[in-house]
Amino acid sequence: MPTTATTDRPDATALGRQERQVLSAVGCGLGDDEIADALAVPEDTVAELLARILVKLGLRDRAAAIVHAFDCGLVAPGRGPRARPASRTVAVRAAESAPRMGISLLGPLQVRRDGRLLRLGHLRQQAVLAVLALGAGRPLGQQALLDDVWGMEPPVANVVPVYIYRLRKALCDGAGPAVIERGPRGYQLVPGAVDVDVARLEELVTGIGKADRAGEPLETVRLCTRALDLFRGEPLAGLPGPLAELERLRLVERRIALVQRKLEWQLRLGQEAEAIAELFALSAAHPLNEPLAAMLMRALYRGGRQADALLVFERARRRLADDLGVPPSGVLRRAHRMILRGDEAGPGLGPSAGTAAGP
Repeated sequence: MPTTATTDRPDATALGRQERQVLSAVGCGLGDDEIADALAVPEDTVAELLARILVKLGLRDRAAAIVHAFDCGLVAPGRGPRARPASRTVAVRAAESAPRMGISLLGPLQVRRDGRLLRLGHLRQQAVLAVLALGAGRPLGQQALLDDVWGMEPPVANVVPVYIYRLRKALCDGAGPAVIERGPRGYQLVPGAVDVDVARLEELVTGIGKADRAGEPLETVRLCTRALDLFRGEPLAGLPGPLAELERLRLVERRIALVQRKLEWQLRLGQEAEAIAELFALSAAHPLNEPLAAMLMRALYRGGRQADALLVFERARRRLADDLGVPPSGVLRRAHRMILRGDEAGPGLGPSAGTAAGP
């Protein structure tokens, strides 16, 4: 089922102070018990506040709340309640030279230095590096790394300093300065020394929003394509730990929203053939995403393929019944009725058509 926020929903300013605190904590991946401890309120109160938040913002579930917390700026990627401003001295020093290293998290973790792929050791060690990369140059102490990588099952030995030592060696690869430093507040990647693809993705998302609001469809499609090209598969594929799991969820939702935004504009621009091919692939990968199925139905119908559009509905209906035991939602039923009546498809496939438009 879709969990992505749409552009016509209220933003976090519609919430009260305590509700914003809860939404921020949910976005950081905290459980109800942890939020209750942090706010000094009963756990039942946290559950009630979260239920109110979902209703006010028109969100379906907790996963949608996580994505919304990032989208409205309450939480930044990899920056939980431990985040602090990065050291200005370190930032100035790193800015003196352009990054020679790139870290890719939008797929299996990869690190390249001067174009050469580096070997990073076993998965837990890679997960430590991923947490530092998601931290955007902010310091993380040993306990924070343990929480993010091991969660409720910490290692018996004090392995964090060992992994940091090995990562420093692997990242330097016998040349250049270290890119992992330790300060009074913990370990961090030197700001400006490393190019992280997740940070570039968020910059592109900001540009997409501006182009969309300015009514520039071709620029919106171009920027969406650039953002989607950063993905190489499942984000943080195979990496263990609570933070990796949370970021996987958020980034997969981000990818789906970007594809939907791009396809909406392609359909409005009359690029049905390109959009239909991509919609078929995306619907196959996410068979329970009803807005995607509805968008594919409308695109096929607009392309004169009414029978194919009805087959998409039937497949989605059976899948929902078999996997979830639920009937099609209003999004699918409306698209189905439109096709059966032979209505003219509207010019847009945005929120009114039930799609999740906002990446």
